[in-house]
Order: sequence, then C-alpha cells, then structure tokens
Amino acid sequence: MRSLRILLLSGYHAASHRYWCEGLVAAFPEHEWQCLSLSPRFFNWRVRGAPLSWLSEQSALLMQSYDLLITTSMVDLATLKGLIPGLARTPSLCYFHENQFEYPKSRQQHPSVDAQMVNLYAALAADRVLFNSAFNRDSFLAGVNRLMTKLPDHRPAAIEPLLESRCELLPVPLCDPAASVAPLQQGCAPDPDWQIAAGGAPIKIIWASRWEYDKGPDRLEAVMAELERRGIDYRICIMGEQFRNAPDAFARIKQTFAHRIVQFGFVASKSEYQQWLCSAQMVLSTSIHEFQGLAVLEAVAAGCVPILPRRLAYPELVPEAYLYASHASDLLREAQATVDLIERIARDKLKPPCVKRFFWSALRPRYQALINRVTHTARD
Repeated sequence: MRSLRILLLSGYHAASHRYWCEGLVAAFPEHEWQCLSLSPRFFNWRVRGAPLSWLSEQSALLMQSYDLLITTSMVDLATLKGLIPGLARTPSLCYFHENQFEYPKSRQQHPSVDAQMVNLYAALAADRVLFNSAFNRDSFLAGVNRLMTKLPDHRPAAIEPLLESRCELLPVPLCDPAASVAPLQQGCAPDPDWQIAAGGAPIKIIWASRWEYDKGPDRLEAVMAELERRGIDYRICIMGEQFRNAPDAFARIKQTFAHRIVQFGFVASKSEYQQWLCSAQMVLSTSIHEFQGLAVLEAVAAGCVPILPRRLAYPELVPEAYLYASHASDLLREAQATVDLIERIARDKLKPPCVKRFFWSALRPRYQALINRVTHTARD
C-alpha cells in the first residue's frame, strides 16, 4: 500500500478518543499523519467551534493537500469542508465514538438539538461513517428518525437510507497486550492456578469508568450495599477519570465502604493501571450510557471476568452468561441481579471470555481495507 498523507482531527479529545487516535497512528506508521485535537472542555463550544478554532490557529496546515481526512463525530465536518475547499474534495471518514441522540436524561450536560445536528451533518458530509458498536449506529439512526418527526416542515423523506448506505461497524481496537501485561488472554484461557474467590479469600472487583452520572455511581453504591447485606467478602478498586464536580455517590461510597476499598481515584500511570487490572478477578460496570466499553474490554483482556448489565453495547461484547438483568428504573432490583451474577460466577469459577477479536492485530486489516477502498474510490 502506498504512503498516504492523512489529516486526523479530534474535536473533543477525551480519553477514549485519544486512545483511538494514538492507536490508529501507531498501527499505520507507513503513512504521513497530521493530527489536530482540542481538549475535552467546553463541550458546546467544541462541537460548534472546532472548525473556527483550527481555521484561526492551523489554517496553513488545513489548506495543505491530503489523500484522506479522518475526523471524530465531535468535529463539524460539514462546516469544515465549507470553510476549506481543499478538504471538501478530500475523501473523508467520520468516526462515531458516541452520538448525541443517546444520552440518559439525568446527565447534567444535556445534549442540544444543535449538537445532534452537528452529528447528522457530519455523517452526511463524510464518505464513510464508522461506528464502534451496533448499539451506537442503531441509536444514532433511531435518534435521527425521532428528530425528523419533530421538524415543522420540509422534512427529508429518505434520510435514513442515505445514512445507512455509508455506515460501517468498526470497533476501537485494543492495544495488543504483551505477555507480561495480560497473560490470561494470550490463549483465551486463564492460568491453571487462577480461580475466583477460592478458600474464603475476598472477591477482588474493578470498577473503572468516568466519574459521572451516566456511569451509574448510584448503582455501584447499591451493588456494594447488597454485597454487604449478603455478607460477601470482597475488595474493590474504583478508578476512572475524575472531574471538578463528581456525583455525591462517590463521597458516600468512600465513607461507607472504606473497609472494602483498596484503590479510590484516578490512576495516571498506565503500568499501575494494568497492575490493578491484572490483580483483580472481576470487572463491574453499572453504566447507563456506554457505546463500546473500552475499560471493560481492557480489564477482560487482563483476565477479569466481566459483570455487565444486559443493555447498551454490552450484549455485543460478551455472551449472555456475563450479563445481569437490566432494571433501569429500579436500583435495588438491579443490584440484587448484579450480586446474583457475582455469586454465580464465583461459585462456578467462570473464565473470562475471549476478546482477541478486538485487538489491533485482528482489526488492522479491516481498517486498512477501508482506507484503501475510500482512497481508491476517490482516485477512480
């Protein structure tokens, strides 16, 4: 494959977006990359203002000639192409880590129709639209349809087929783990000496998500309370990216369950983070908003057995045996279902599922084929 000049734009460079960008560049060193990103702050300004910010600060770079333009869905691609004529003629891919149509109502920063329209115009302006999960794609298309029904007049009649024809599923790949980092996943089977909660030892659980409401900290609190009520001995490591204002549930968890917590807070060191993953036996998610679940996949790759709700993108990741019943409006009932699954997995010594299909070694050929197809079509 010939070397390409690729412009990669990340309009809201949150952790998962950074992970994907860095992995993409590292996976294709034969290409010449120009990467621009904006920090994950001031959400509404980023979604609408990224083209203006870059036009002001990076106009010379934007106006160079490229073989391919890759953006995240947080970039107003339609406006960018309108402002930079050269980019309008460049083949383009738009990657959806998430979509602005599918957010829980309790989220503090409610998505506006404006942000949804940016997503929609970006999808229409791109040659191919990539989604990290079927849940992401399907909720985006359903959200577009709901929005269309609310428009007062001149509603587009055939927008869904137009979008569907350019959509593809392509997960964010995991960095291939070295033997020293994730030995349990190399052959998709745990070490023979590894087992869960043997001989009365405490169950070791990881919870690793952003410290925001959409990751269900109130549900985590309810699960920990149910573990206590049943007299289950466990230790928990609570990690994840933190922000200025964390939900109150975290303060309550720290105070009430201090005797169970072995780690509480963000872990900046990648090696230390991996050590926590490798030392645990289970990874728990309580999210009410998740489009792929990178943190869960990383933990499973490190040997953790997943404890996941039967909702969002999770049924795409693991078999039914690792899913607990979802009761979105009943925290207590869901906590009971979660602990039922924890007890069952501990009793049956269930092994972690194989996630090697999510490694870069498995997904790189698909990314390469897509890049070839889009750039060859443009040349033809």
